[in-house]
Amino acid sequence: MNTLDAIRARRAVKHYDPAFTIPKEELEQLIDLAMQSPSSFNIQHWRLVNVTDPKIRMQLRAAAHDQAQVTDGSLLFVVCTDLKAWEKDPQRYWVNAPKEAQDILVPWINPFYAGNEQLQRDEAMRSVGILLQTMMLSAKAMGYDSCPMIGFDSDKVGQIIKLPKNYAVGAMLVVGKGIQSAWPKPGFISKTEMLIENHF
Repeated sequence: MNTLDAIRARRAVKHYDPAFTIPKEELEQLIDLAMQSPSSFNIQHWRLVNVTDPKIRMQLRAAAHDQAQVTDGSLLFVVCTDLKAWEKDPQRYWVNAPKEAQDILVPWINPFYAGNEQLQRDEAMRSVGILLQTMMLSAKAMGYDSCPMIGFDSDKVGQIIKLPKNYAVGAMLVVGKGIQSAWPKPGFISKTEMLIENHF
């Protein structure tokens, strides 16, 4: 499936075949595609907790208001973000870039983020959102369905996965073989409301 078709076909599917398992090589492909996502200063704030333990899945389902896709999907990721990734050896994010790019961009990272916790969180969450979209479109292109989720007790989820200090839970993402189509897309705001030219 090409990208344009995947964008139009992707839906948040809630019902999955619990007996279906995505092959390991396709999981690896999905992760490789996720790694292609852009992020601010190439910091790659995201951390994916791939939940394979059925007992932990059940705990997460309870924390997610008993939504069945948490246990029924082939894959369940708790998509987290490292809020302090910007200060963790930032040179490594630019190791393959030309030296002139490294010399300009790496020294910018600390002054850009230091002392501004709101910006640190905003950029980390933006990166999570970009990663989620990359993974959902990749899954669709691979013939799978997905469901991004924020309907859960974030603190409880953090406790279950033993979230480290200075990390945050951004969302959960289910990927698998859908067995029931989503309803038609519920509606769009008008393009005239969405698109503002030059200024409000």
